[in-house]
This record gives sequence, structure tokens and C-alpha cells, in this order.
Amino acid sequence: MNDLAGPQSRSLGFIGIGQMGAAMVANWLAEGYTVRVYNRTAAKAEPLVKLGAIRAETPADAVPPSGVVMTCVSDDAALQSLFADGTLFRRLGREGLHVSMSTISPKTAAELAARHREQGGTYLACPVMGRPDTVAAKRQTFYVSGPNSARDTVRPILACISRKVLELGEAPEAAHVAKLASNFLLATVVESLGEAFAFVEKSGLPPQVFFETITDFFFDCFIYQGYGRHLLSGEHREPLFRLALGAKDMSLVAQTAAASQSPARRGTALGSKSGRLRDR
Repeated sequence: MNDLAGPQSRSLGFIGIGQMGAAMVANWLAEGYTVRVYNRTAAKAEPLVKLGAIRAETPADAVPPSGVVMTCVSDDAALQSLFADGTLFRRLGREGLHVSMSTISPKTAAELAARHREQGGTYLACPVMGRPDTVAAKRQTFYVSGPNSARDTVRPILACISRKVLELGEAPEAAHVAKLASNFLLATVVESLGEAFAFVEKSGLPPQVFFETITDFFFDCFIYQGYGRHLLSGEHREPLFRLALGAKDMSLVAQTAAASQSPARRGTALGSKSGRLRDR
């Protein structure tokens, strides 16, 4: 790879300035990176421009020629639309890297990786595990999969703004599978805690007592502790993750489970109205 796409590059492109993207870009700017940013709603990028980011007028303008561009958009359709006319492929060229941070289906990832091989650039899966506040504090985890050389290039860029970079091999869809499975587990934690708290309270046991008991030995981890405390607090605040996106993620899990013939029982986030997903 050339110098722009190499490990020493300090120039990046970023497309999709939501809560997650804004936090990551702000951290890269603080680390001394030059970041070109594009967002469909341009006003969302303005705080980053004030911090030193360069505003891109089009998605292609955000891509350093033969360099590294990150995308972090809401869903499969939004990501596919960015590459529909082929401009980004040409801008990336043979040596450029597309680091895909969106939560998308493994099928879309595999298809887009194939298009990159044919038309330009290399696809690297890199979904993010962490809420916007976690990302702002550089405590998120990146799941990464794709060609070894691409992972070598991007690893130091990711490591400087995160807690950990977890590498999951060369298959472009692997990191997206891990992200969907992780989001499914988080959804079931919230659902099961809520149901358990309601069960014990209606049965005469204070849910706070129950919570302190199970997190002392049975579920002694920050996921159960954090979500449990929030559920019991009764406090309402601006959500850090929109319900529509959560529903989208669970729909992707169900679709991927069906495609891989993974069984799922009625009543779970993977379940269907007819019960267990049938083999095809």
C-alpha cells in the first residue's frame, strides 16, 4: 500500500456523523489526525468542523485518494446507497480501504466486499461495541475482520481511540456476525432483567434486594450491573440508542439466523410467530 493508506497515515475520511461517528471523529482529531467528514445532514458535522475536521461536500470528497475512509451509517440500505454509482470505488482505487463500522447484515458485507474486489478498494468490517458515552471515553471495542494487510493498516488507528481491537479473521462478514450476536445478547439481558424485576416485585421481594444478590455472585459483570441499575433507577433520559435501530438489529439477527438455519424458540428476539425456525 502507498503512504496514504499505510500505517503511518494521519489522514482519514469519515462518512456518517451520528452520535457514534461524532464521538470517534472528535477523538481522532484530538489524537492529531486530519479527518474529512461527510454527513447527509450537513449541520451535524458543524461541531466537528469547529474542532478542526474538514467538511466534505459529497461522500467522495471525504475519501483520501487511495486512503482510508470509515462509514458509520444507520442500515444496509444507507450503506449500499453510498456505493450505488461506483464513485467511491473509483476514489478508493486499488490500494484504498473502506472501514465499515455500521451494524449491517453479513450478507450485505460479503456482497459489498466482492464489489470492492472488482471495482476498487478493500472492505474491512469494523462494527463498534459501545454506547456513544463509552465511545467518547475511548472505552469501546472494535470487532474487525478482513484481509490481514488491511487489519495491519487500520489497527493503530483504531487502537488509539478504543479499549480493545478484537480481530476475527479474514472473512468480511465475520465481525458483523459477532456484532449482531452481541446486540442480541444485550437485548436479552435488558428484557430478562426487566421481567425478573417485575416477577420478584409482584411476588413480594424488593427488586433492589434481588438485584444486589444476583450481581454479587451470579451475574457479577458490568453489563448486568449497569443495565440493572438503570432499570431500577426509574430515571428517564434521552436514549443513547434509538428503538428503531434496536428493532432493525433484531430483524437482521432473525434474517441471518434463518439464512444459516439456526434454531430459535418462540418468545426470544430470534423467534418467529410459528416458533422454531425451520430448516430449508
